Amino acid sequence: MHTDRDTLFGRLWANYCEVTPSAEDIHRLLDDTQGGEIVNDHIALRTYNLEELNLDKLAAHFLALGYQEGGDYHFEAKKLYARHYEHPDPSAPKVFISELLLEQCSEPLQAVIRKLVSEMDPAAVTADNFLYSGRHWDVSYSTYRALLDESEYAAWVAAWGFRANHFTVSINALSRFTTVAEINQVLKDNGYKVNSSGGEIKGSPEELLEQSSTMADRAEVQFSDQTATIPSCFYEFALRYPKPDGQLYSGFVAASADKIFESTDSRS
Repeated sequence: MHTDRDTLFGRLWANYCEVTPSAEDIHRLLDDTQGGEIVNDHIALRTYNLEELNLDKLAAHFLALGYQEGGDYHFEAKKLYARHYEHPDPSAPKVFISELLLEQCSEPLQAVIRKLVSEMDPAAVTADNFLYSGRHWDVSYSTYRALLDESEYAAWVAAWGFRANHFTVSINALSRFTTVAEINQVLKDNGYKVNSSGGEIKGSPEELLEQSSTMADRAEVQFSDQTATIPSCFYEFALRYPKPDGQLYSGFVAASADKIFESTDSRS
């Protein structure tokens, strides 16, 4: 496992940009209009709740770097459980890890996922590069489509494997832009599609967190039977509000995260 936080996040970012070229473009766009540093609020990772590669296995890489467990979140309609992690150093990005609760899914879906995961080398999970190692199994496009019919999340992980599903610009750290609405307008003015599920701005000052995101880029995936272009990853934007003690809220809002998940869903 990585002993250096900057190295890990640098590699996660490079891997993410390979399939999310818009993130680099938006980063540059904000840099140019901003004249300041773009700070990463958090990243998100996805997995299945099988023992071999569940949420805890991914979290271990961050715990080894001094991260600590934060809140946990339930997404009943999407059959997901999530937890966030934060570091005692407030400048460190937060980490949001979710897992699909397979026992709540259909038997055929469970069988497909178990078969895919059985192809993976168990040692891969503790390797330095695991969190940005991509897919560890062969999957056909027809299998991907079948998974998509039941769970967009299951299909996404089957196609993309392990990588940051999104990075997040901290609006609090920007100097020229101070609201989510301003960021959304810049995105739209430059031709990017903003996720409008549940409204373009998710959350509220009362909930101490407002978020928005682009819709995922589309990238080519080599499946076992054909190559296809499917949704990859997206870029998120977060504005945090102070708690009564004056410290910025560091958690997440489940109702907002629920809609953010739909940034990779081309069906929405």
